[in-house]
Amino acid sequence: MEAAQPETCPAHACHSGRKEGVTPSPGSGANKPITLDSTLLLHGRQEVLIRHGDETYRLRRTRQGKLILTK
Repeated sequence: MEAAQPETCPAHACHSGRKEGVTPSPGSGANKPITLDSTLLLHGRQEVLIRHGDETYRLRRTRQGKLILTK
């Protein structure tokens, strides 16, 4: 039996061109930030894990609707 793989993000706005929930900043370029709607990151969950290099971060939505990013 194969070990379960962590659920991954489906191909959508955070992986490809402009789609709903992604807003390019004025004068968009490679180094300009984009705005992502948090629903694209959370996918209806209270928290997601974000892999950044060798580190894993936890992005969590609080009961008050705020976001907390922890290492």
